Parts: sequence; C-alpha cells; structure tokens
Amino acid sequence: MSTTEKASLARAGRGPLGALEDGWVVAQRNLVKIKRVPEVLVFVLISPIMFVLLFAFVFGGAIDPGDGSNYREFLIGGIFAQTVVFGATFTGAGLAEDMQKGIIDRFRSLPMSPSAVLVGRTTSDVVYNVLSLIIMALTGLLIGWRVREGVLDMLAGFGLLLLFAYAVSWVMAYVGLLVPSVEVINNASFIVIMPLTFVSNAFVPLESFSGVLRQFVLWNPVSALTQASRELFGNTSPASAPDAWSMQHPALYTLLWVVLILVVFVPLSVNRYRRATSR
Repeated sequence: MSTTEKASLARAGRGPLGALEDGWVVAQRNLVKIKRVPEVLVFVLISPIMFVLLFAFVFGGAIDPGDGSNYREFLIGGIFAQTVVFGATFTGAGLAEDMQKGIIDRFRSLPMSPSAVLVGRTTSDVVYNVLSLIIMALTGLLIGWRVREGVLDMLAGFGLLLLFAYAVSWVMAYVGLLVPSVEVINNASFIVIMPLTFVSNAFVPLESFSGVLRQFVLWNPVSALTQASRELFGNTSPASAPDAWSMQHPALYTLLWVVLILVVFVPLSVNRYRRATSR
C-alpha cells in the first residue's frame, strides 16, 4: 500500500473533532508567517489605522451623520466592518498561493482531514481580524470614539463583526480555489468587496443615497453589520434607524447572512478542495 493510500485511509477515519484538531494545526502553520514575514502583520495593523485617520481628519469635517452624533463615533463602526471584510481575503490569497506553489499536493500525503486546510485558513483569518480590531479600537479611542453601552453589548458587537468576517472567509476560500494565482484573487475580491463596503452606510449616512441605490444600501449586509455595530457600541440610537426591516433588526439580519453564507459556501469550498486535490 502506497503512502498516499495510507493517508487516504487515515483521513477517512477522522471525524469532526479530528477535522478541528487538524484545522488548528494548519492555522498555527499560517500564523507562523507573522514571525517569518512580519510585513504581513504590519499591513494588517497599519492599514486600518490609515483608514481611521484618513476619514476622521480628511473627510470628517465634510460629512454630517445627520442624527446629531459625532462623525468620528459614526465612522468607527463602518471602519470596523470594512476592515474585517477585507481581512477575510487572506484566506483566498493563501489558498491560491498554496495551490500555485504545490503545497496542497504535500498535504494530500498527510493523514489529515480534507477540510482541515480550509478550517485552518479561515481560523487564521479570525486571528488577523482580532488583531486589527484591537488596533482600530485603540486608534478610535485616541481620536474620540467611545463605547457608550455595557461590556456585554461591546463584546456582542465585536463578536458579530468577527462572525461575519469568518463567513466571508469561506466565500474567499471558494474563490481562492477557483482562480489560478494570488494576483487574480486580489483583483476579484477587490471588485466584489469594494462596492459592498463603499456603497453602504459605512462612511456616509443613508440619507446620502436615493432611488434604487438607496434600496441596495438598505439591504446590503455590510450596512446591517455597520448599523448593528454602532447600536451595540452605543454610537447611534436604534430609534434613528431607517424604516426597513434590515435596519430595524440589523444584528438579526447580519446573522441570517452569516448562516446563509456558511450553509452555501462551506460545502462548496470543501467539495471544490476535494476536486482540486484529486487531480
């Protein structure tokens, strides 16, 4: 019996718990890059700081949130949402790179769960996003942002951001397995994520939009994530939310998107990974 056949038999015997254990090992392998390639960490941490300072000091004076709130407090929820969604692209880029370099072929000879690579990649994205949120929160506190609700609401806000980002990571995982290179995944993710984040209430109030564009913004999941974050942090009043179900119940609407994305893209990604590694 060959090494690959033995590995296949070993993988077949790995249950859900084994997949999680293997996934954590792969996640640790991805996080080791922080030591070996510190530039990755620098980008993860510096980019959100630049966005916070840019919008707070350059555009902040020209934008009125419209509900009597401070723009800097209005801004942080949108910056949080944008950064964690962009942070989810590390999964797609990492998988595309591993496929391109042939590392995935090496994983095939190991007695590990087939889904471990995907679980590890998406889990390491969560770690990157936690670091980004910490840095952004500290930067926000320095420029005047404050959490005006209790600790539980604050933790719920951060948890919702990370949960949505984790779901988006699975979308990026599927895309990363489809495209041939890191350059393509970067361009593809930019085309999709940029409209979702900028055509939303992340940086400007909903009153800035009208017609069909306003309807898109109202039902954009990034808008709901931003609105939910602001409410949980106490940076806006739920009473000031637009008269749309998605904005009246932003946390629930965001969770529905999380469930939908995971239900669709987890099996799609796992099946695509199996087809890619069986060739």
